[in-house]
Amino acid sequence: MPLVIPGAALDYYLGQGYYRMRQDLFTCQFLPHDGQLHTVHWLRVVLRDAQFGPKQRHLLRRNAAFSVAVRPFRLTAEYEELYSRYRESLDFEASETLAELLLADDTEHSVFNTEIVEVRDGDLLVAAGIFDQGVDSIAGIVNFYHPAYRQHSLGKYLMLLKIAHAQQQHKAYYYPGYVVHGYPKFDYKLWACPAATEVFDCYRHQWPLFSWEVMAQQSAAIVADWLAREGPDHAA
Repeated sequence: MPLVIPGAALDYYLGQGYYRMRQDLFTCQFLPHDGQLHTVHWLRVVLRDAQFGPKQRHLLRRNAAFSVAVRPFRLTAEYEELYSRYRESLDFEASETLAELLLADDTEHSVFNTEIVEVRDGDLLVAAGIFDQGVDSIAGIVNFYHPAYRQHSLGKYLMLLKIAHAQQQHKAYYYPGYVVHGYPKFDYKLWACPAATEVFDCYRHQWPLFSWEVMAQQSAAIVADWLAREGPDHAA
């Protein structure tokens, strides 16, 4: 029988600041960009406290004509075609295929319990969001959409759909990934429910409520610890 990571084990590692990369779990503290190292800060949304504000409710109403379905993930040509269209529209590097992003080189089997949110305009698949299921949590892995529907903010819309689905399933947490100190490219992950979003403290192994001040304090501690271990010659 193929190996599957137990949902409780996934919950545990997500709670320790780990995340999925292909068929592995990893964590990191730094992201290199333009010759600099920026600190990485893992996020989670506390679902019992998550309430959508005016901007979020407006986006849900705006996209209400689309049909939405959540189903177990199976790699299909339709998903790959949509991902390919999405990738061609990006201004940054991304995996060439959905299979490359999600699976190991030597297998088509996934060790994760993965589901997908489909968004359709009539019969046309216009957006999809992939997430892994734990017992008490879900982890958002990737969202992708048809470039012609960019004005519908489908990446943000998929985050709202994942949160709503997780709440319906009585999950405790939604893990959307990380933000990066001093590099705003990933700040959109805070958009869905900022008042219910926590940020991982990798030294205390706690999840305080996110704020820019808390993230700055965590960043300073990570850098100070790294310099203490590596020495001042690495400061550049």
